[in-house]
Amino acid sequence: MRVMVTGATGFTGSHTARALLAAGHEVRALVRSPAKLEAIFGADSPVCEAAVAGDVTSREAVERALEGCDAVVHTAALVDLRKSMAETVLDTNCRGVEHVVGGAAERGLRSIVYVSSMAALFDPEANDGRPLSVETPLAPASSAYGRSKAIAEAYVRELQDHGAPIRVSYPAGILGPDDPALSEGNHAITAWLGQQPIDTQGGLQVLDVRDLATLHLRMLELPSGPHRYAAAGEFVSWTDFGPLVGALTGVPPKPLKLSGGLLRGLGRLGDLVKRAYDFDFPLTYEAMCFATLWPGVDATATERDLGMRFRPARETLHDTLVWMGQHGHLPATVLGRLAPSADSN
Repeated sequence: MRVMVTGATGFTGSHTARALLAAGHEVRALVRSPAKLEAIFGADSPVCEAAVAGDVTSREAVERALEGCDAVVHTAALVDLRKSMAETVLDTNCRGVEHVVGGAAERGLRSIVYVSSMAALFDPEANDGRPLSVETPLAPASSAYGRSKAIAEAYVRELQDHGAPIRVSYPAGILGPDDPALSEGNHAITAWLGQQPIDTQGGLQVLDVRDLATLHLRMLELPSGPHRYAAAGEFVSWTDFGPLVGALTGVPPKPLKLSGGLLRGLGRLGDLVKRAYDFDFPLTYEAMCFATLWPGVDATATERDLGMRFRPARETLHDTLVWMGQHGHLPATVLGRLAPSADSN
C-alpha cells in the first residue's frame, strides 16, 4: 500500500514509517521540514523522495499528500504546556485530525490509523484503581493538549460510528531509542535520572516505540472496519524503577521519598504560578495525577487479537539508556556500565 504518514519527523511517526518501509509499503510523509526528514532518514531514502512539504492545519497540503494513497497513519500532534500556546495546541491538533483523518474518510481510503492516547481516558477523580482499557469512558482534561485529544477522540468515534475504517491506537508511556527530539517519555527519564529521582506512589507505563510501530503496521493491515486497541507494555512502580535502573547501570539511584499527595499539591501550585509566569515544565496538577495515580492499562485484547508481544520494561530501558548515553542526553556518572566506552568515541 501507499501510506501517507504525518509526524514522520517525530518519535512515533519516524519509527512507524520505518516499520512500514520494512514491510514493503510505500510511505509518503507530510512534513513541515523536508530538511529534518532527510536528517532522520537520509537524503536517498524513499521517504524523502516522496515527501510532501506542508502542515496538517493546511487542508490543501493534506489533500496533496493524500492524492493516490491507499491508507493513512496520523501520528502528528503538537505538545506544549505553556498557557500562551493553549489555543495553538487546540487548533493544530483538532484541525489536523479533521483534515487528515476526516479527509481520508471522505476519500474512502480503506485503512486509516489514528494515534490517540490512553491519557484521553484517564480521569483521576473517577478512577477506582482498575486498569484503563479502550472501553473506559472519555475523561475531562485541564491542559490544552488533553482537551485536544478528547475533542479529536469524540470526532473520530463519530466517524467510526458512520462506518469509516478508522483504527485507533491508545499508547501510554512511550520510551525507546532513536528519538529525533527528546519526546515526553524520554525527557521524563532524563529529568528523573539527571536531576532528582523521586520515589512516590504510582508508576510508569513502559511502551517501547518499536512495539508501537509494529502495532500500527498490524492495525493498518486489519480487515475493513473500525478498531480500537490499547498500546501498553509493562507497568513499573516508582519504587521498583530505581532498582531496575540500578541493576542495568550498576549505579543505584538515590530517590527522594515524597508522597503522592504532596506532589499533587505542588502541581496545583504550579497551575497557579502558570497564571503569572508561563513555563513548559510539567509541574501541573494534571501531570502529577498521571505520575502518582496512574492505574495501569489492560492491553490483553491487543495481545490476543493482533498477536502483539510488548517487550519487557528492562529491555526497553536498557536500549533507551544506551542510546541516551551515545547522544549525550545523560552523563556517564548516571549511566555507569551503559555509558559509551572511550574506544567508541
